[in-house]
Amino acid sequence: MRTWRVGTFTMGAALLFLGVLLLISQFADYSLYTVMLSWWPALLIILGIEILLFLFVQKKENAFLKYDLLSIFIVGLLGTAGIGFAILSSTGVMGKVEAAMNKEERSFELPEYSSSMDSNIKRIVVNTAGYPLTIETSASKEVSIFGTYRTQTSTGEKLLESASDYVTAIEKGDTLYLNMKRLPSGAWPFDSYSTLEAALLVPDDANLDVAGVDSELSLKPRVLLGNWTVDRASEVSLHLDSRSDIKVTATNIQNLAGKDELWSVGDSETKGSDEDGTVRNAVYQTGEGKHSIAISNAFRVNLEGGR
Repeated sequence: MRTWRVGTFTMGAALLFLGVLLLISQFADYSLYTVMLSWWPALLIILGIEILLFLFVQKKENAFLKYDLLSIFIVGLLGTAGIGFAILSSTGVMGKVEAAMNKEERSFELPEYSSSMDSNIKRIVVNTAGYPLTIETSASKEVSIFGTYRTQTSTGEKLLESASDYVTAIEKGDTLYLNMKRLPSGAWPFDSYSTLEAALLVPDDANLDVAGVDSELSLKPRVLLGNWTVDRASEVSLHLDSRSDIKVTATNIQNLAGKDELWSVGDSETKGSDEDGTVRNAVYQTGEGKHSIAISNAFRVNLEGGR
């Protein structure tokens, strides 16, 4: 009477098939994830063939069935791993794991935002969303945003395809609202981040209100024919030309830096600074101070340039 050991043939054939796939993957650039995902169904096929062969042999030779427990255990272990890969793949987890393993940090140019200002627009309100921003003036009646952004990517594809992916522009009455959007980021355990550094060009005669949201701002007004306000920035760098006609007021500032001897801190009616060093009131002026930049509630104001 012939003895048929169920599991031996399956384990041998499955290991042979897996070895062939792994060898091919060395030349075809297949990932282990792809190999395991495509290989485990072969276990069911081979095991099914072995059972059919046993049934065929049993009818002809009256074979005796015996289980190879070690082989069955190994086959079951490999099959469980393959099924686990399939389940994780169906939930999208494996795709995220593979993407996380292949991520690299790259820089791209921001899609440029450009819009001509209507004559009825007199004021621009900007929300920075916490990103660094450089603001400059231009003689043209156009508002522009450009710059770069950094992101982690596994495919090399750009994260932002158009300006609407990072900024919204809404006109209400005589005001243009520019709201920067937070860039996409991954949650734990697939952490990823993106950041941007942008430059904003505004007409030199437009009034500008900036909500800093703890961002770093660099103000380069050059020729300023309007009035600017900046609130709640973490650090503000002022780049002023001595030929400017600007009055700068700083309120509730923890640190005045740069050419601090040029600041006039406090006056006869207002206490200049608190006991903790916070500057409650400081003024810097070039020319007659016909136009103004008012900075409030910032951690640091750094004056560069000036007389």
